[in-house]
Formats: sequence, structure tokens, C-alpha cells
Amino acid sequence: MRRPVDFSRRAWRAGIHGLPSQMTPRYRIYRGAPLLLAIMLSASALAGEPAVLPTSRADLTPKDQARVLAVTMPTTDFTRPEPFELMQGGAGTSRKDANRDAFSQSSANITFEEEGTFKLGNALFRKNWVSSPSSTQASDGLGPLFNERGCQNCHLKDGRGRPPEGDTGSTSMFLRLARDAGSAEERAALADHMLLNFPDPIYGAQLQDLAVPGLKGEGRMRVDYQEQKVTLGDGAVVSLRKPSYTIENLGYGPLDPRTTLSPRLTPPMIGLGLIEQIAPADILARADPGDRDGDGISGRPNIVRDELSGAVTLGRFGWKAQTASIRQQTADAFAGDIGISTPEMPKHWGDCTEAQKDCLVMPDGVQQRLGTAEAPPPVMDLVTFYSQNLAVPARRNLDEPDVLAGKKQFYEMGCIACHTPKFVTMRGTPNKAQAFQLIWPYSDFLLHDMGEGLADGQRVGEATGSEWRTPPLWGIGLAATVNGNAFYLHDGRARTLAEAILWHGGEGQKARDRFVGAAAADRDALIKFLESL
Repeated sequence: MRRPVDFSRRAWRAGIHGLPSQMTPRYRIYRGAPLLLAIMLSASALAGEPAVLPTSRADLTPKDQARVLAVTMPTTDFTRPEPFELMQGGAGTSRKDANRDAFSQSSANITFEEEGTFKLGNALFRKNWVSSPSSTQASDGLGPLFNERGCQNCHLKDGRGRPPEGDTGSTSMFLRLARDAGSAEERAALADHMLLNFPDPIYGAQLQDLAVPGLKGEGRMRVDYQEQKVTLGDGAVVSLRKPSYTIENLGYGPLDPRTTLSPRLTPPMIGLGLIEQIAPADILARADPGDRDGDGISGRPNIVRDELSGAVTLGRFGWKAQTASIRQQTADAFAGDIGISTPEMPKHWGDCTEAQKDCLVMPDGVQQRLGTAEAPPPVMDLVTFYSQNLAVPARRNLDEPDVLAGKKQFYEMGCIACHTPKFVTMRGTPNKAQAFQLIWPYSDFLLHDMGEGLADGQRVGEATGSEWRTPPLWGIGLAATVNGNAFYLHDGRARTLAEAILWHGGEGQKARDRFVGAAAADRDALIKFLESL
């Protein structure tokens, strides 16, 4: 077994070789990125703002750049695992047992002192907030409208959520409420990246089904499924379930007729700090919005305005890559899911709108001796650190013949056109635990049109109603182990990995059709590979 390694010190000496003679089309995009990116940014013009997003990595010397290009090159050898493939989260990879706590381990390369910070953050991530006023003054401020009382209640065991079924409730899947621009002023706000979309005038940006005493919840999500059969090339039949969404028992009148409903399953928390430290240039280099290479894949970045800094930047978190940083994602979740204000998002009444006057007169949980927000800066610091340092688990069974055969199928079917296997993180990271790490997230973090079958009709920033960010695949094979169930895609409609593949349309159609036409042994091998991640 190889020990955890720091790519900056050991990976080059451990067997990173020269560039293979065959370069994939996506790699050619990478090498031609500066010109392509300049065309892309000048065309969009970022609503008149100067293009400031990087087109190359300033943190690398030419020698380091060559090393990074070589080590992130897609492999052509499927007879054995690649160097350091076991450690898919770099030196921070968790080697703990693959059990229900597999997603709750700290990065293996943080310091002893940081381990204490991680544990404090974990305690805050797991705690339940209470309504105001309360004798527990450091924990009150819940709601007044909310979806859950604590972070861990949505991110179950730091893993993924599940759709509401039976009496399980809907606390780990939400309905986002939004409409597109309806006037010149609103279109200008979107073009200037001042807003991502427009909330429902009564119910806000998210449906909250729970409320503090004295208020009623906004309504309850209802999901109905229609089964539809897909026949594979060898005659095997797979049943897919197509969902439709409605809201029952609306508590405050009808929705705006322009409001769209978008279900969002809570994603797993692992590896977020590593994703945050992928160089923007390396993500942008894989964009091909005009499909200039003709491979049918035209990934686009979601260019957003960072709410914390005010800068126009690259979105990389969320189902539509609408969020720029983990801290912003944390603040958004506190406000929207729990109704807790933070210095970054000082909404003491959460997602309550001006139309919900009874909500706005409820007491808040701000304690002036602790700060001007219900979750003051120390709370945000600890929860953000915790979220940045949840370790990616090590690969399993990666040298087994069927897993290696499945990896070959994953490459040959074209899955890596969106699910980019490898990146090397930046050198100058705030925490050196994430610096210059070879990681294997299997995502390009770009938006892709996935076809009408998966479309939600909801624009988010530059993401259209049929575009989704490529989700990272690391840890996907442990979904059932961690959460006791296996629901995939943004709304959990897929009950198996095969169903998730069969829902791919649009830019994923070709890969999906290759899977349909493959021999049963090749399909099974591909699933075995995914289960090893």
C-alpha cells in the first residue's frame, strides 16, 4: 500500500512520465485554453466588466506546469492502477474503514491543532438550533420558517440526502423557487451578475415546510413518479421513474404563475476544500461553449458574483455551480435551510418575504454580546473549516480485473469528457493541507446541457433550465454504506447507478447510448468501477 503523499514532494519522483502519444480531444482543449478562454470571455463581456478570470496558472513554474499536464493526462493503460490512484483525495485521503462514518473523517494531513478545530466545527454542524427567545442564547434564532434545525439533519452522515418517500419527510431534499427576468431592469441585473434569478414574491427562494410556534409552514413537497421502461441492446429492461413535483397545503396563498420548482438533493460534503483549491484556469480550460472540437460536449462555466467579495468569479459549488466558495455556501445554507443569520448573510428572518408579515415580527436570536448575527464569526469560521476538511475516502478494489475493465469502459464510452478524472490543486492555498495535491474528483465542474429528461426549467445565473454542473463521483460507491440508501442525480430519481446513466441526455446522450448498446459484462464492469470510487 502506498502511503499518503504530497504531490509537491513525491509524485514526480514516483513515476510520472512524459505525455502519451495519443491526446484526447478534451486535452487538446486544455492546451489551447488561453485563446479559447479569451474568445469566450470577450464574447460574453461579463456584462461590460473587464475579463479578469485567469487563463493560466500563475502559481506554477514552466517545469511544474509540465509535471501537472503529464500527471493529469488521461491514462491509456488499463492493465493496472495509476500511481496514487488509491489516494483519490491526495495526502488528505482517509484510510479509515469504509463504514457509515466513511464521509465524516477529517483530512489525514491536517495538524493536531487543526484536528481540534475540525471537531469543534463538527459539533456546530451537528447541533440543533431552537426558536427565539430561549434560555440557550447561543443556539436560538431558528427560522422563523425553516427546513431543518441543523446542518447534519440535511447532510445525513455528511453524505447525500434522499427524496421524500412515505413518512421519511423531505428535510434532505428541497424545492428551490425561482423565475427568470421579466423586465429590462431584471435582465440587466442578471447580465451584471447581481442576481442569479428572482424568488417567488410570497414564498421566497425556497419552500420551507416547517415553522416556529405561532407560524405555519409554507407547504409540503409532493413527488409523483411515472415508471418508464428502457430496453438495452441485449434485450434487458430497466425501469426508470420520472418524477413530477407539486406543493400541497400552500400556507400563504398561490405561487406566482411564473415560479418554477426545482428539487435539490443535499450533496455529500467530502472533498469540498480540495475542490475550492482547484485553479480556476484548469476548470476554465476545459470549457468549450461552442463545441469547437466537434465532440458534442460544450461545457460552460457559471460566471457568478461572489456575494462575499463582490467580484465576478467562477462558480463551482451547488447543482448548477452557482456558488463561488464554501463560506458562501455555508452562509446560504444557514439562511435558507435553517433561518440563521451570519455576518455574510445577515437575514435574521431567513427566507421570509415582505409578504409574510407575521414571520417578520417574530423575535430573532441575535445576542449583542456575541455579535450582530445569530451565527457570529467564530461559528462561521468553525463550520467552514469543518466543511473544507472532510476527507475523501480511499479507493477500494481498484486493482481487481473487473474494476480495471470498467475503468476502460468509462473512458471509452466518453464519460471522461465531462467527468474529468484528475486535477492538481494550487500551490498557494490558505491551508497547506490542500496545496499542490493530486486529486481524483471525476468532474470538470462545468455546466452541461443534460437534455429535457433532467431539465428543471429554472435558470440559475448563467445556467439554463437544462444545464447542470458535473457532480464529482468520488465516494459515490459508498452512498448506500453511508446513508443506508442509494439515490442519485439532483432529485434522487435514480435508484441505481445504471438508472443514473440512462437518464443522461443532451451532451451525455452519446455516452448513455454506448452504455445501452454495450454487452452486459461491460455494463457490469463499468458499475463495478463506479462502486470502487
